[in-house]
Amino acid sequence: MATAGSTTGADIGGAPRQRKYKPNESVHKDVEQPFEDKPKTAMGEFYKDDDISLDTVESYVAPILFTIFSFLTRMYKIGISDVVTWDEAHFGKFGSHYLKREFYFDVHPPLGKMLVGLSGYLCGYNGSFEFKSGEHYPEELNYTFMRVFNATFGALCVPIAYYTAKSLKFSTLATWLVTLMVLCENSYATISRFILLDSMLMFFTFLSFLGLAKFHEWRHQSFSLGWWFWLTFTGAGIGCVTSVKWVGMLTTALVGIYTIHDLWDKFGDLKMPFVTYARHWIARIICLIILPLTIYLACFKIHFMILVNSGPGDAQMSSLFQANLRNTDLTRGPIDVAIGSKVTLKNMGYGGGLLHSHVQTYPEGSEQQQVTCYHHKDANNNWIIHPSRGLAPYNKKDSEVRFVKNGDVIRLIHELTGRNLHSHSVPAPLTKDHNEVSCYGNLTVGDDKDNWIVELVSDALHSDKTVHTLTSTLRFRHQSLGCYLRAANLNLPQWGYKQIEVTCDNNNNPRDRFTHWNVELHVNPRLPDGDAKAYKSPFLRDFVHLNVAMMTSNNALVPDPDKRDDLASRPWQWPVLNVGLRMCGWGKNMVKYYLLGNPIVVWGSTASIAIMAVTVFVYVCRWQRHYVDMTANELAHFIYSGVYPALGWGLHYFPFILMARVTYVHHYLPALYFAIMTCGFLFDFGTKKVLPAWARYIAYVAAYAAVIGVFVLFSPISFGMRGKHDQYSYLNWLNTWTI
Repeated sequence: MATAGSTTGADIGGAPRQRKYKPNESVHKDVEQPFEDKPKTAMGEFYKDDDISLDTVESYVAPILFTIFSFLTRMYKIGISDVVTWDEAHFGKFGSHYLKREFYFDVHPPLGKMLVGLSGYLCGYNGSFEFKSGEHYPEELNYTFMRVFNATFGALCVPIAYYTAKSLKFSTLATWLVTLMVLCENSYATISRFILLDSMLMFFTFLSFLGLAKFHEWRHQSFSLGWWFWLTFTGAGIGCVTSVKWVGMLTTALVGIYTIHDLWDKFGDLKMPFVTYARHWIARIICLIILPLTIYLACFKIHFMILVNSGPGDAQMSSLFQANLRNTDLTRGPIDVAIGSKVTLKNMGYGGGLLHSHVQTYPEGSEQQQVTCYHHKDANNNWIIHPSRGLAPYNKKDSEVRFVKNGDVIRLIHELTGRNLHSHSVPAPLTKDHNEVSCYGNLTVGDDKDNWIVELVSDALHSDKTVHTLTSTLRFRHQSLGCYLRAANLNLPQWGYKQIEVTCDNNNNPRDRFTHWNVELHVNPRLPDGDAKAYKSPFLRDFVHLNVAMMTSNNALVPDPDKRDDLASRPWQWPVLNVGLRMCGWGKNMVKYYLLGNPIVVWGSTASIAIMAVTVFVYVCRWQRHYVDMTANELAHFIYSGVYPALGWGLHYFPFILMARVTYVHHYLPALYFAIMTCGFLFDFGTKKVLPAWARYIAYVAAYAAVIGVFVLFSPISFGMRGKHDQYSYLNWLNTWTI
């Protein structure tokens, strides 16, 4: 329903206006330009709902009631399961690292995880629990409070959906339908109940779209206070959603498309002075580019400021960054590197790992021992520096210490397997124009292809020609082939454990950072420990390094054909609700949760996307045939309130089809919101065109009843199922569901 004076635009003038084009008549005669930048006296006066009116009290009472019900559905029985459920094992643990201030690594940006850490801090948690999947929470950890903190973000999505629908000029009846679909969406109610990032992701996604809808409302009052507020609000929203998960960039893309559309339309306004048009560009650059980027950068700055202690994610970062962490062992070793030193070698390219080998061999090529780059610290990263093949071998009893200098020829012997770092004229496994790097032979068995020439590129502190720990930038040139040791963040298949391919590059490019290495850990009992100093690492370099490492690790999350993942699903299954997801064990004594959407909501919204595509196609064809079915204002409403939500669905859905990474049901939740908005618009648009007022009431009441009824029917999967799972078999509407 709509309040008095509320607007929709879909039914102005009753039935659709249709007329054939006459040769001497302009199609655009007396048609107002819908996006013209001009003042308006009241928001929404263009779209008047002449069918239904309600008291303006609705605009106050309805969102309050919806918000109350939202908190009830998200909080009800939220603490009945004291078991670490699904990805709480990851994100709860990350929150613990913030409380212990230990550096960790994850593929997602830090904002959501910092909020998880904040929830732990607020409830007095000390960060000592390991959050192992399936374990019971200890009594001293108020996990219920942490879940309530997260659920608050999910609960607030409901009033945001209400105000967004209002801003898109949906009728009151349609606004209620959209809000109910978000309120009664089982997957939203379920996933909001746990210590996860998804409720925050949805909250900031919804908030960004609300900002865009409100800004569109104010588009005719350019540079007014309200106009600036909602433009800034939108920029802050996309900055936050991107700082929770990179999926937020899809929301940013929707805002970007709207912005391009809007600026292109203003470009065609010949009455607009060039200076005014330039101000529009500047405003959007500041609010929609600089502001979101600043928020994103600020989240990482705070992330680095909190995590000052050495932790499990150290190896993902540069050696200089690690040297600034407390309790690190990197600054304890000798400064000058010598023959006989045990070292780890860190690749200095963004996202680079540690030179690594293990007993497994290449399945093709030389079939010798694999050499990779690895982002975790273990003994397989250790290498012993030996003299080149043909010289006297290193002897611990030698009285003379031979330091490694620029131009020296050395061998690197893998400590655990005793084999030499080796290269030969065999194509690398992935980068075929590079040479394969392997481990071969031992101290006595081998040839000159085990020899590497040390090239000192630069040193951050020293001016001599000696190789130094942490500060020296090195390249390793193969003595026989002349190629350079390189690792460029290309992940090997499963046989290489998704670790980074190491090659020998025939191109001599001194600026290629992926051919740059530094000595990270250095152990040599014959040398004194150096005077440890905290070498400063620039923030922007650390920021880029960490983001590249996140991208590299994210790209490595691809399905393993040799393993079965019962939780994974394919994108085609989400819109048709082909599968759900068991979030925990299914034992008799466990409280069980099943991530599955409300069938009415999901199937109805998916049908709306299909109907919208057909509707747009029909209108485009009729437009090409010179039919005029809508006024300019009706067309604007159709595009911005109907087509843009459908576009939002496509932007949040289709990229997952193109991604090679493993996907799960919860990846569809942001896209589902835009499908719900599309459904609300089409229900409003369609019923006004084909049904009388009394029939519209009946249609909406039936829709409300179906959405609420099915939510209540499936509520056990959201609130927790107790006892034997067989008693819930009535919910297995499809044989692919495993409730």
